[in-house]
Amino acid sequence: MSGAPVIDGLQCGRYDRELIERMRDGGLRAVTITASFWEDALETMDVLTGWNDLVREHPDVALIARSGADIDAAVATDRVAIVLGTQNSSLFNDRIGFIEHFWDMGVRIVQLTYNIQNAIGSSCYEPVDTGLSRFGREVVEEMNRVGMIVDLSHVGERTSLEAIEASERPVAINHANARAIYEHARNKGTEVLDALVAHGGVLGVCTYNNIAGDYAATLDGSAELVARHVELLGIDHVAYGSDLDPNSPADNIAWMRNGRWSRKVQHGASRPDIAPPPEAWIDNFDFHKFGEVRDRLVERGLLSAAEAEQVFFGNWKRMYDEGFAPAGATQQEETR
Repeated sequence: MSGAPVIDGLQCGRYDRELIERMRDGGLRAVTITASFWEDALETMDVLTGWNDLVREHPDVALIARSGADIDAAVATDRVAIVLGTQNSSLFNDRIGFIEHFWDMGVRIVQLTYNIQNAIGSSCYEPVDTGLSRFGREVVEEMNRVGMIVDLSHVGERTSLEAIEASERPVAINHANARAIYEHARNKGTEVLDALVAHGGVLGVCTYNNIAGDYAATLDGSAELVARHVELLGIDHVAYGSDLDPNSPADNIAWMRNGRWSRKVQHGASRPDIAPPPEAWIDNFDFHKFGEVRDRLVERGLLSAAEAEQVFFGNWKRMYDEGFAPAGATQQEETR
């Protein structure tokens, strides 16, 4: 299994050539990056410009993935396919027409809400989840039409359920876990996960300590976390989403949690009642460890080699092959 390609469902760092080389050397062949949390349309376009420049300057190590075929190309040429994604819908500026504009710019995955309520629906931290708004239903429909995957990782339970039901295509939860395995507001309840599976969606198991607890303490624990999700959801619906934040500046956490909306202390996914993890845990959370977790699943008999490869590559690849194409498009049209 060592050397088999890995797809990471979500990261949110700051990238340069050296970091992409580390990702490549660690076995990553595709990763969804976070182009924005709270940024509006113009600010997100600035980030996309930076990615275009970076890939243009270093085409030997990276490419922008606009289709599943681009991930195949990355695997064939030992490069990293960058899937442009966001952790909020703020880039749309509440304009339905901007969804197609951003698809044309390469954005392929968008989370409907981040950590607060917006015009689409509720986050997982709202005391009352009001559900998917009328505008939210329009957004889901338009994302389905153009070929942009709906992500529900930070979205509230009722809003998630209604988005899954409203979507004609499978949706993603690309970096979260099951509440039945680790209780946390950011993790997903049984009703949401049952609906996700019934509609063909995929969950990216996340070894981020705040929403994984002691499972994140060791690589064996991370392997057990993946295996428990396979038992719960089935092999076709489990992938990996690290939520890794490499090279981020010191103030990035505050930006993620507070944005421009709050002057008060916002804890995000952290639990003030639980001490921060020791450095040994943090060391487990790196690119070269993803393949090691996959291999331990096989070595310990938790999954077969084929099942482990499906979790760490195949399930995201299948979803991207289908989800990045406009509704009704042929493969030839998708890759033009």
